[in-house]
Amino acid sequence: MGKAWGFGKHGGPEVQEFFDRPDPVPGRGEVLIRVGVAGVNPLDYLLREGLVPGLDGGRPFPRVLGMEAAGTVLALGEDVDGLGVGDAVFGFALTGGGTYAETTVLSADNTARTPAGLSAAVAATLPVAGTTAVDVLDQLDLPAGATIVVNGVGGGVGLAVARLACARELRVIGTGSAAKREHAEAVGVRFIDYAAGDVVAAARELVPDGADGIVDLVGGTSLRTVARLARNARNVIAVGDASVSDLGGRFVERRLDRENLERSARLALDGVLAPVISAVHSLSDAPAALATVENGHTAGKVVIEVA
Repeated sequence: MGKAWGFGKHGGPEVQEFFDRPDPVPGRGEVLIRVGVAGVNPLDYLLREGLVPGLDGGRPFPRVLGMEAAGTVLALGEDVDGLGVGDAVFGFALTGGGTYAETTVLSADNTARTPAGLSAAVAATLPVAGTTAVDVLDQLDLPAGATIVVNGVGGGVGLAVARLACARELRVIGTGSAAKREHAEAVGVRFIDYAAGDVVAAARELVPDGADGIVDLVGGTSLRTVARLARNARNVIAVGDASVSDLGGRFVERRLDRENLERSARLALDGVLAPVISAVHSLSDAPAALATVENGHTAGKVVIEVA
């Protein structure tokens, strides 16, 4: 039996609980891993609340929280190629296995070997933040010297987008709360505090003719506000709000395959996608780890060190 942190029904933090469970059995196309480090993401509490049912894997309650992890392969299901028992790996738990646990199953097609020299803590941040950064910037495909606005730059995804954009020689303007300023400016962002006044007016002072691209990580009214800065509405890419299409923009096209994970790992090894890990929690402290992200009080990534 292994310890896991999850939820017994859909709802708020009050439905979360620790429980013991047998090691999951990997099904076809899955690998069983001993979790070393799990990444913490806003998607975790959205799944707990039942807002993204297509990603819960249809597993019975209680369900384990978490979507990304790095660890060591313990067993293989049928039809798994390119991975072996004992491999250090990182990837997505897209079939509902959860990652806030001592052991879990990952989808083999969405799992890659962790390259030598890359820590488990860094690897555990790449499935969500790293690959999202690669995807949105590939989708924008802007030339060096172009300007982008990252709306919600202070979180794990936002900082990853900013780092990669700067590496591609893009000029980056980022919006966020005052607490996120230091981390954003450290990676080369021209920072705008969205609580300090008119965000659009402040951005216009930096880019009078508008931005070449916008990456939105906030959605809702904030998305609609910053979208006005785009010189071309098609170059507004939203990560969480599909209504961006109503504005003429596009929703991010995600690539969750092994190739994109490996690409993100290479960028991390080169220091391009080196994450800002603002907090490391133990599994027993998982409630605090998720609460920090859910309350929006963290810059960069939060991870849970399990093993």
